[in-house]
Formats: sequence, structure tokens, C-alpha cells
Amino acid sequence: MNLRHLISAGTALGTVALVAAPAAAINGGTESSAAYPFLGSLQRAESPRPDRHACGAVLIAPQWMVTAGHCARSEEGSLVAYPHGWKVRIGSTSVSSGGEIVEVDKYIKRPGDLQGNDIALLKLKTPAKSQPIKVSTSKPTAKTSTRILGWGVHPCDEMEPKCFPDHLREADTVVQPNTACAEIGIRQTEICVGSLDGKIGPTNMDSGGPALVRTNDGWTLGGIVSGGTGPAAYTAVSAFRTWMDDVMAEKKPSLEGAVDFDGCSGSVVRGNAAKPEDPALLLTNGHCVTGDRPAPGSAVVDREEKREVTVLDQAGKPKTTASTTKLVYATMTGTDIALYQLNKSYAQLTAGGAKVFKLAAKGPREADPLHLVAGGLRKSWSCAVGGVVPELREEGYVLNDAIRYTEDCRPEGGASGAPLIDPHTGVVVGIHNTGNELGEVCTANNPCEVASDGRMSVHKARRYGQQTAGIVTCLTTGSRVDLSLPKCSLTKPAT
Repeated sequence: MNLRHLISAGTALGTVALVAAPAAAINGGTESSAAYPFLGSLQRAESPRPDRHACGAVLIAPQWMVTAGHCARSEEGSLVAYPHGWKVRIGSTSVSSGGEIVEVDKYIKRPGDLQGNDIALLKLKTPAKSQPIKVSTSKPTAKTSTRILGWGVHPCDEMEPKCFPDHLREADTVVQPNTACAEIGIRQTEICVGSLDGKIGPTNMDSGGPALVRTNDGWTLGGIVSGGTGPAAYTAVSAFRTWMDDVMAEKKPSLEGAVDFDGCSGSVVRGNAAKPEDPALLLTNGHCVTGDRPAPGSAVVDREEKREVTVLDQAGKPKTTASTTKLVYATMTGTDIALYQLNKSYAQLTAGGAKVFKLAAKGPREADPLHLVAGGLRKSWSCAVGGVVPELREEGYVLNDAIRYTEDCRPEGGASGAPLIDPHTGVVVGIHNTGNELGEVCTANNPCEVASDGRMSVHKARRYGQQTAGIVTCLTTGSRVDLSLPKCSLTKPAT
């Protein structure tokens, strides 16, 4: 992969890994005579500039702005975070006065390699009064006229105050063939913008700024600055319209298929080998079983437990009922799951209008959206993966590769066993199981995180789930769990 100079305040601070030679300053541009209502200056305390400008940002919805992915980062390096003290000045030619100032609530970065995915969304704490810009529906082609904007650094030998312009600058240029940006490793999700001789293009701290395309009714947003020297790489925003729409929608999940399970929540699930006539399986937490819980380092198999099950419809009302015949498997080591066999088959439940979920073969990635539906509470949450914790410890139990939710995901007690559903595919990728209530260290209802290097940390109010992909490799026909299968890694009963 070719190295690319990422032109934000972060490069001046030395916090970005992909750094090459300094970018050429904008030449051929002029000071803007009027403000652009959708354009913003992202300002952060760690910027080396006195005015705190770090990057450009563009308003695409009343409460959402788009910027470069490398402009959105926290000390933890999370893809989703709630930064302190970030603000955006919108709709002014000046970074220090005019327009409106709105605080940033959180940022969401696009997962994946930075080059080709250098895009992030900023959710504002309150809707902006300014008029958003429309996002281009297609990628601008070569020779398309475009206007670039920014408050990037003027040519200077040192990072001095005179290097930092207060007034917005603009320049008219064109989209170049991607071959003109080949040296900086341009991808198909990017466009190459600027003059071939380097006299027109973005500069340091212009990252996240727009490439505008003129339309009959004004401007549309064609791209945002990623980086490069000479003609620069701009992320083609049209390539990420679906992702942006999904993030901004923040839809409240339906309760369809959620299960009310005697003080806990659950879901009816099936593996790849399940047949319609097989007895259905209910998935919940290992700590939701009746009687003795599975001991640390062990599991429970084939134990009689008769309990009532209520499957809900979209509105959270009872759709159908069933009862358990036995506890097929339960553990609280490695993961926190229990599988119950029901007195009805998959075909019978489906005929009764109950939704049956498929189990995903792979776990979710950081920043992936999650729908958490808790039948026991008749509540649902729209969440996202904040990260994967190598080891989670609680009350003598050790859980591996736990799902850490983003800080805004705060399911309540009674949500234990609720499925974590991929909203795009509708499959179950995990199961909610715990949260740190009091800030205690590794006690009941107060799990602690252990990083890969052994460092332990405690995060009060943080919530966690468990991945369920490991169940799939242990299921066979007849709704049986076969712990002897070669790829099955679930904890076995102690001998």
C-alpha cells in the first residue's frame, strides 16, 4: 500500500501513522466572498492552531455532518466515541466568528482500511439551523468541474499563527482520472481532485473539506478530502450513501421474535442443520437457568427444566406460547448462554406466527450496528459494537471475546438473554448478558475488562454481550448440541 499524507491537524501533532511528504499548499484559490451554509470547521482542543480548527466538515442532515475518518479519533482509537469538547462552526467564512457553533455528541467511523474508507459521521448534540447539502447520487467522473473549500495551512516554514488562515479559501478545479493519483494508492471509492501540476489542491488541515459539484439547483457534495500531494484523494461520498443512511436512521428495533422468559429475555434460534420438524431451541443466558448455575469452568447438559415461553409480535404483544422440555446446554465460562428445547417444532412455531432467528456463523465487528430486543422488558435498543474485549471477568467466571457496546447503549436489568440482531441480515450475532453497575472490580454485576496485554480496567455503566457464532459449530439435527464435534469449542461439563 502506498503511503498517503493525511491532511488534518492530526498530522501536525504526529498522531497519524500514514504520513509522507508535506502536501502542497492551495495555489490559484481565492478568499471566499460568501459563506457556504453547509460548511463547517471542526474544532478540537488538541489542535495546534490557536483557533482550534482541525478539519473541515459538511452538514448533510440537520443533526449530522460528514468528515474524513482520520479526523475523528479518540485516545482509545474507537470507531465510535463521544469526544469531549469537540464543536463545529457552521455557515461562516471565518473559523473564529460568525455562523453558528454546535457541539459534537459522537462520531462514527466507517470500519475497514483507512484508505478507501476514510469517512466518518459526526452527530451533533442539537440540530443545526443551517441548510444541509445534498449528497451526490453517483461518483463524479473525470473532467467534472468541482469547487474545493477549506481553511488549510498557508505555505510556511514553521507552524506559526501566520500560517493559519481565519478566512475560508476556495478554488475551482476538476476531477482527474484516478491514474493521476496512482502514487498515493487511490481506491475505487475515491476520486482524484486538483490540478496535475499541484498548483490547485487541498493542504494540511483541509481534511474532511468538500469537493462540490454544481447542479441546476445549487451544489451537491461529491467528495471529502482524504489526503495526498498534488492532486489529492477525496472520498467519494456516493459510495457510502447506504452506510450513512443506516447510521443516521437510528431506527428503533421491532420486538418481533423477542421472547419473555420468566424474568429474562430470549429468542427462538436455529442452526444450519435444523429441519422444520425439529424441536425448536430457545437461546438465553446461562445465568438465567433455574436451579444451580453452571460452575466456573464447567457446563450443564440435558437437565429437566419446564418453563413457560412467550414469543412476542412487532408491538411487543404475545404472538404464541410454548414451554421448555429440558435444558439442552448451559455455561457461563467462555460465554454466557443457555439453550432450551421447546415442546413445539420450528414448523409449529412458524405456523403460529412466531419469528425464528438464524444464528450467524461469524461475530460482529467494531462499529457494526446491533438491535437489542428484550422480550422480558418489552423494550428494544439500537446499539453498536464499541469493541471486542479479549477477556471479561465477573464473579469467578471468565468470558472470552465479549462484545462491548458503545456508551449510549444502556439496556436495563431484565434484558439478560436478549438477542443482538444484525439489522441488515436479521441474524443473531450475539446475546446480551451483563453490565458494570457500581464500578466494582470483577464482582457480580460488575465485570472488569482484561486487555490482550493483561491490563485490567473497570468501566462503570458499560454494558456487554456475548458472541454466539461458537454455538453454530456445535449444533446438529434434532436440535442437539454435540460437544464432540471437531470445530465445537463450547465449554464441556467438568468430569
